[in-house]
Amino acid sequence: MGGGERVDGPAGDPPPAADWWRGAVIYQVYPRSFLDADGDGVGDLKGVLEKLDYVAALGVDGVWLSPFYRSPMKDFGYDVSDYRDVDPLFGSLADFDAVLAKAHKLGLKLIIDQVWSHTSDQHPWFVQSAASPESAKADWYVWAQAKRDGSPPNNWQAVFGGPSWTWNPRRRQYYLHNFLAEQPDLNYWNEEVQDAILEVARFWLDRGVDGFRLDVINFIVQDAKLRDNPAAPHDRTPIAPTRFQRHVHDRSQPGALAFLHRLRGVVDGYAGAMTVGEIVDDPPLERQQEYTLPPDRLNTAYSFYLLAASAAPPELFAHALRSWRDAAGWPSWSLGNHDVDRFASRLAHSGDPAQVRILLAVLMCLRGTIFLYQGEELGLPQARVPFDRLRDPFAIAAYTGKSGRDGARTPMPWTPDGANAGFSPAAQTWLPVDEAHRPMSVASQEADPDSMLNFTRRLIALRRAHLALRQGAAEVLSAPPGVLAFERVAAGERLVCVFELAGQAAQLPVAKGADLLERFGAAALADGVAHLGAFGGAVLRLPAGAHA
Repeated sequence: MGGGERVDGPAGDPPPAADWWRGAVIYQVYPRSFLDADGDGVGDLKGVLEKLDYVAALGVDGVWLSPFYRSPMKDFGYDVSDYRDVDPLFGSLADFDAVLAKAHKLGLKLIIDQVWSHTSDQHPWFVQSAASPESAKADWYVWAQAKRDGSPPNNWQAVFGGPSWTWNPRRRQYYLHNFLAEQPDLNYWNEEVQDAILEVARFWLDRGVDGFRLDVINFIVQDAKLRDNPAAPHDRTPIAPTRFQRHVHDRSQPGALAFLHRLRGVVDGYAGAMTVGEIVDDPPLERQQEYTLPPDRLNTAYSFYLLAASAAPPELFAHALRSWRDAAGWPSWSLGNHDVDRFASRLAHSGDPAQVRILLAVLMCLRGTIFLYQGEELGLPQARVPFDRLRDPFAIAAYTGKSGRDGARTPMPWTPDGANAGFSPAAQTWLPVDEAHRPMSVASQEADPDSMLNFTRRLIALRRAHLALRQGAAEVLSAPPGVLAFERVAAGERLVCVFELAGQAAQLPVAKGADLLERFGAAALADGVAHLGAFGGAVLRLPAGAHA
């Protein structure tokens, strides 16, 4: 990690099997863009199967697999028309079983995306619900009468733009959709809906999955009275209409927590199974903590606290650590995923590759469960996608000259040469390969010991080797401007993690007798002082009885 002597510490004892996720590093695979094995220009499950050895070689503990279910693909799999089957675009249930079996053979846990707040409008449940107010599933979705003037029932705004309501002439009612009109929201006030979703959970748990990533899980219940949201203060006109409102009534309702209680009753019946929720709301950290409160809510959750950040000063991470210090639950953290610009572009503005590395080093030292999105181990920047090649409905609707979510979803570059950087032999892939990604391909970095790929592997190995980094307590320390410093403590091991995040050299006194366990970039330890170059960092081990 930038040279210098590495002092290896004792490997920490692994967590109990039931708590494998606590402090784990989980790699997110977006199947459409991972590897195309059948040559149609879209990634698939056989492609995932082929590259699982690569994922295991990173040293991660598990894989989060984004949706692969039957879907009209209006939102690229987040509009599910059959929760219990694989879309032919990705393969078959047999292909999924093969992926699961190989993951387990390689020692990887496998968690799968579940999109339970809404379905596709082509799901049989909605087709039946929309057919008649007297149908057996009439109340399985959120339906409401128009106002006297024919306008929607309230002022709620959809995440992808426009009102959250669409008129259905057959029922002569509006139905709720927090996202696309083709993604109607399920009605969790109806216990039959909850029962059906819990049966979906059992289907996949019986198949052997190790848990679920729950998409926008705090959206599943809305105010029963459908009251208007109050206006949100803003200094300038927001890009997204949802920002005009405080989301008091359309998300994060107590009924969602009641459903999670039922879900935990199911999941806890399967040894080692876990749940991680995506929480989209303000305040983000407090809502994370609410949704992970033991013993009967989510095992862990992440919010957009880091994902929505456009800069990464020390205070960003320090506040997160302080906020969670006394919380009863367990957090998850990531710097990027399929929904946001890649962090190498969004957070590392200096143009210095060392800044990308130090931000990843910070992530891997945080207290919590860590999610690493495919391509981040290569340091990929946000891809450029021409407007005529955009596929994401949100990127198109909210186009401001950038590639939006599609810029983080372009194909994984496996080779510097050849068709589509080794992703697919097709003449045209579903999204184009950014030519700037070719030199950063897996093959280009594999043999270079100083590459971002091998840096990431060493970071993950460092985290796995030390219980203090995986599961220890965290305490933010005083540090000079531009420096983040915190202590991790577990089982008698005391580590101090220091990171220079402002691009300027800095010094930080440390305890006498501290050892340099690992350094990132320009960093040294001399005479009880940590010397950090621009975007340098280190993990220091304190002697017994020493104070940071």
